[in-house]
Amino acid sequence: MTQPTEQQHDTYYVPDHSYWPIIGALGLGILVWGLVGVIHDAKLHQILTFGLGVVIILFMVSGWFHHVIKESMGGLYSPQMDRSFRIAMIWFIFSEVMFFAAFFGTLFFVRMFALPWLSGAPGHYELTGQLLWPDFTYNWPLLHNPDPSIVGPEGTIPAMGIPLINTVLLLTSGVTVTWAHYALKKQNRRNLNIGLFLTIALAIVFLGFQVYEFGHAYNALGLTLHSGIYGSTFFMLTGFHGLHVTLGTIMLMVILFRSLKGHFSPEHHFAFEATAWYWHFVDVVWVGLFIFVYIF
Repeated sequence: MTQPTEQQHDTYYVPDHSYWPIIGALGLGILVWGLVGVIHDAKLHQILTFGLGVVIILFMVSGWFHHVIKESMGGLYSPQMDRSFRIAMIWFIFSEVMFFAAFFGTLFFVRMFALPWLSGAPGHYELTGQLLWPDFTYNWPLLHNPDPSIVGPEGTIPAMGIPLINTVLLLTSGVTVTWAHYALKKQNRRNLNIGLFLTIALAIVFLGFQVYEFGHAYNALGLTLHSGIYGSTFFMLTGFHGLHVTLGTIMLMVILFRSLKGHFSPEHHFAFEATAWYWHFVDVVWVGLFIFVYIF
């Protein structure tokens, strides 16, 4: 890896004009358009639209990563650029924290305020329950209710099954990626590559279990996006987390590929650190999901 010269230490690299943001915006728009259609109708043209969006996004990510890696290996990034990257990654993770905080906030509001109000619990608008929802009894998870206007699933995913296994998998992956980071700092390429490979393998197994869990929820339990507030909050939280695990796994694969090519040094490996930060964030979010979605 080319190191910055003394003259480069206080410089700030300005890249050439890039078409990747335009391609990314186009792909994201097509992906969201297709996803909305898939959620509502799942017709063939909507599925194909969603698939096209995914392909464009993957093309954009691979192309943009290639350019950024080429710039980094070319010694174009000064220590000032490194500090900027770190600050940007911190703000990005903070924005992701706020993203999940909104969904957790929705879950807590529904459980602590909205549903008790509907049931007319003492001190919580008793007339609401008596006049509008006389057959509604508050409980969580909100399953199928005698009141036909209250929609809910027939059952829920037990916490001590697949969710517990996935918790162990993700927490273990946090250990393996930390081990890989330690190996990188000690210039142990073998352990670095093994640690990254194990982290990716654990992530893929996690995603496989989650796909199976979603299929079981839809087909056996009636737990879908349309099964009331419990179903919508369940899939918004676990589904978006699964998307973040998928993105983190792709990032880890890129880091492993670069490591196998001899990239990174103990002094210059921000791409690895940024990916590790993101992965630890994913781990922490899952612990919150396991506690508040599956257990309580």
